[in-house]
Formats: sequence, C-alpha cells, structure tokens
Amino acid sequence: MKTAPRVGVFGLLGSGNLGNDGSLEAVLGYLRTEHPDAAVDALCGGPEAVTTRFGIPATRLHWYRGEYRTASRAGAIAGKGLGKLVDVFRTAAWVRRHDVVIVPGMGVLEATLPLRPWGFPYSLFLLCASGRLLGTRVALVSVGAAAIGNRPTRALVRWSGRLAAYRSYRDAPSRDAMRAMGVDTRRDEVYPDLAFSLPTPRASAPSGSPGTVCVGVMDFHGGNDDRARAEEIYRRYLDGTIRFVRTLVEEGRPVRLLTGDQCDLSVVAAILDAVGSPLVTAAEPASLADLMTEMAAADTVVAVRYHNLICALKTGTPVLALCYAAKSDALMDRMGLGAYCHPAREVDADRLLEQFRDLEKHSAELRQTLTERNQAAAQQLADQFAALTAALFPAADPIQTPRKAP
Repeated sequence: MKTAPRVGVFGLLGSGNLGNDGSLEAVLGYLRTEHPDAAVDALCGGPEAVTTRFGIPATRLHWYRGEYRTASRAGAIAGKGLGKLVDVFRTAAWVRRHDVVIVPGMGVLEATLPLRPWGFPYSLFLLCASGRLLGTRVALVSVGAAAIGNRPTRALVRWSGRLAAYRSYRDAPSRDAMRAMGVDTRRDEVYPDLAFSLPTPRASAPSGSPGTVCVGVMDFHGGNDDRARAEEIYRRYLDGTIRFVRTLVEEGRPVRLLTGDQCDLSVVAAILDAVGSPLVTAAEPASLADLMTEMAAADTVVAVRYHNLICALKTGTPVLALCYAAKSDALMDRMGLGAYCHPAREVDADRLLEQFRDLEKHSAELRQTLTERNQAAAQQLADQFAALTAALFPAADPIQTPRKAP
C-alpha cells in the first residue's frame, strides 16, 4: 500500500512579505492539485500566520525568538549564539520527518537586500545539509540567485546549492550567478517565477481618459554592498518618488500607493505627508491577490518590489520598473517591457516622468504583448510542475512529459 508523501515547505514565510507568501501559495496549489494525499507542513519565519492563512501545521524557523532583533547586550548575543547551535538539531529533526522539502521561489540564493551570513543563508545551509545527510530530497524551486560579495555568505549559498537535490531558477541571470559561484548547473532549468501560476483577476477595460496610477513603494536602502551609503540611497529614492507622485497629482491623476512588505508602510506615510493631496491614497494589501486586484483596475503601474512587478505584469497592466537588482531587469525583458526600467538607486524624477509618458503612449500594444507573454509563462510553469513531480515523487503517476523551458 502506497503511503502518503510527507512534504515540508521552508522559508521566510508568514513574515509579512507578500511575494514570499505568494510563492508558497503557488506551491500549495500545485501540491493540492497533483498530490492531494501529501501531508504538508512548514518550517518558517511566521508559523502562526502560515497556519491561519494556509491551513497547514507550521514550526518556527529559529529556536531563539529574538533572531531578527539586533543583539547588543551580552545576554542577547549569547542567546543568538546558542540558538545557532540548537537550530542544527531542530532543523535536522524536522527534515528527517519528510520525504521531500520544497523551498518555494523567493530570492533565497541572493543578497540584493541587506542580510548577514548567520541569518537566512545559515538556515538554508542547515536545511540542505540535513537533507543530504538524512536522505530527504530538498528542492529549490524557481528561486532567485545573484552574485554575492561577502565570502561567508557566498560559501553558505554555494554549498546550499550544491547539496540540494533539485534546483531551478526564475531567470537566466540567477542560474549564471550560481554557476559563477561554483555550482554545476548543467542540469538546472530556468522557469518563470512561481507567482505566474496564481489566479489572475480580470483587468478593467481602459476608460479612454487618464485614470489611476498605482505606485508600489519599498523601504529601499540598497543591498549588502551599499551599507555605507544606505541613507543616501534611501533619500534619493524617496525624494524622486515624491516628486514623481506630486507631478501626477498636479495633472489631476489619482495615485494609489501599494506595499509588498510591512516595512514599506513608513515610505507610504512619508509620501502621503509630503504630497498632502486627497488624490493620493494607500491600499492595505494582504496578499498578491489583493495587489493584483488593485493593479487590474489601474491604467499604469510604477513599482520597485519584484513581486509588485509580477502582479502588474500578470494583470496585463503596463508597468515601469524601478530596478534594484538584475532580477527586475531580467523579468521586464522577458515580458517585453525591457525599455521601461529605471535605476532605484539613482531615481531621476524628470527621466522617470519621460519614461512614464512613453509607457502610457504605447499602452495598447504593451497590453497585447503581456497577454502573449503571460500565456507562455503559464505553460512553462505547468512544465515545471511536471518536472518537479518526476524528480521528487518518482512513485507518482506521470502527469505529462516535461518540456524544457526556453
């Protein structure tokens, strides 16, 4: 008698980042459709939120509850240090209970935003090492990767990649980055981000007159290598965004501010305070579905966060990207909007407005392009899930013959 597969999902899930939770939602949709008998649970950053929203058991990622607070006192430093040791055994014990562990999307192999090696990179390494030692297949599915300057972080990411049983990437630069860091990627494939498999709300028909512009914001201070000028980067990004929003308001355009993480609320407050117009309002999205609903009703989107861009692209709404990493440029190029990228570290409000006006001028043809690219992305993800079943659930009945994504 065949036993139900025991599947774990792992990551910074339930911690307030809508993109991460959207990736989890996509994988759970796949499991519930193709492997409905699977027993699924999570090891994650926000177990209570994951259980409440997705209905699966969840365990806290770190033993030490103050993991994400800065440790300045001796007791806190000792607690963090002890937690790193305890997590070795906690992670191994959790991995041992599963046949398969899936890391659903996310930028788990990159350092494009500030992080320390002893944070998530260490946790991911423990997961992949435990899987290899205990015979549990660990799959990094449509993940993001990028070149990493910090040597300890790079070493942990490299070994995590090497120890995983399955790897696929959400863009070609991610695969190239892992190859450059010493991982054999010859059998690794590139597929779209998992969020492209989520349901999409119906977009509103263009009204013919200028309508709402959604502006996705981010508490952006640069990446790991920008710590020395983090405040300068943030100020330039915020000032440029405020100038852009103020110009739209002066032209009578309604602006809807959107976030992708709880930390972005301070940016929303700063823009509302600086512009001070009833034409500027803020949404409170709790999921990628909420973001897509907002964007489907808009004429145009300008956004920073990677999954805000995906939500706009999925709804077929023309979007201008403020890019802070190569993944954003690669995404926009893949979806046919490569000309509409602007550097988040060097926001120039005049140039941004020029690109925005050109985007709106070509709105109709861009919407048609997005319709075609979204259809291709959906098929490529169906192929990815078929390949995932073949790799991780060899006893399962085949769904279809996997076809490699281009």
